[in-house]
Amino acid sequence: NEIEKGRQTEEYIIMEMKTDLNLLLECLKYQMDNPFSQKEALVTIHSICQQNNNAGVYFREIGGLMFVKNLAKSSEHSMVKEAALYTLGAVAEKNVYCQQTLCTSELFEDLTLFLSNDDSNTNLKRMSVYVILGLVSNNSNGQTLVRETGCITVLSQLFRTVLSKYELNLSDKNVFQSYQLWSSVCSTLCVCVNNPQNDENQMFCCSLFSHANEWLTNCMKPEIIRPICSFIGLTLANNTYVQKYFISVGGLDVLSQVLVQLESDSHKALSSAKLAVVVTKTVDACIADNPAFGVVLSKYHIVSKLLTLLSNESLDSGEKFSIILALGHCTEYCGKDWDLPW
Repeated sequence: NEIEKGRQTEEYIIMEMKTDLNLLLECLKYQMDNPFSQKEALVTIHSICQQNNNAGVYFREIGGLMFVKNLAKSSEHSMVKEAALYTLGAVAEKNVYCQQTLCTSELFEDLTLFLSNDDSNTNLKRMSVYVILGLVSNNSNGQTLVRETGCITVLSQLFRTVLSKYELNLSDKNVFQSYQLWSSVCSTLCVCVNNPQNDENQMFCCSLFSHANEWLTNCMKPEIIRPICSFIGLTLANNTYVQKYFISVGGLDVLSQVLVQLESDSHKALSSAKLAVVVTKTVDACIADNPAFGVVLSKYHIVSKLLTLLSNESLDSGEKFSIILALGHCTEYCGKDWDLPW
């Protein structure tokens, strides 16, 4: 009886979900002159699709997915475009079949246009990046299209230009909105190069290393260091050519200098110790396949710094393991010029 009741309840929930989506789609179609109603309907669709993996599939079957995609392109109201993109991103993120349906050159070209258009506000650009993230995540076809349509070129331009001041006053509303866009761009570039690993996109993203180095040199805030370290670590992971290029533009030197500063601050602040581990992982990604590159680290006494960091009792076992792993790669090809404490 309990099993039967459970089955009936599940069927009722599914039927209710389908009814709601049908009504919401009708609302979208017949409220073309009411952007506020359309936005409200789109936000509700987003919520339903987030809560139920099958909702996105049904919404696609009744033509809702394509209608929302066209609405994002054709609506004259920015709030409707933003809400439509917000819905598309969520559906692509939650359901692989919907992701495949949306993963077309046409949509990438539309998103590229939104991102490159000076009339697009910051939130519209952020929602566009959110859709790209959903299309590219765990999707080699999406990674190819993001490159072939020129979308990754626009993303790289945003990476360079969205944030213009190293002071990064996040209490300023406009600066904070720009930072949110920049952070989203970083996350999206990360999935463009990784999971699955994409060599061509990694090669493309090499051009951003010098800009990343400048930010690491001029801004020691965790809001900058964490996303940039993720971007660097994934862009050069398992790619010898990219690792060599990163070192050639001074990347390993910059990371070493940041690590030295954070380790020095770690005695006073736990946050600095944990951030130092983040940088350590990035350094390790750079030398893991090429331990000989570790000789660059000797002039910064990195082995000694890592050993000191390892003794920090505030770090958990996972963080200490990352430090030990980096130490292993640092000392694998050690010679007379190495900075070893013994």
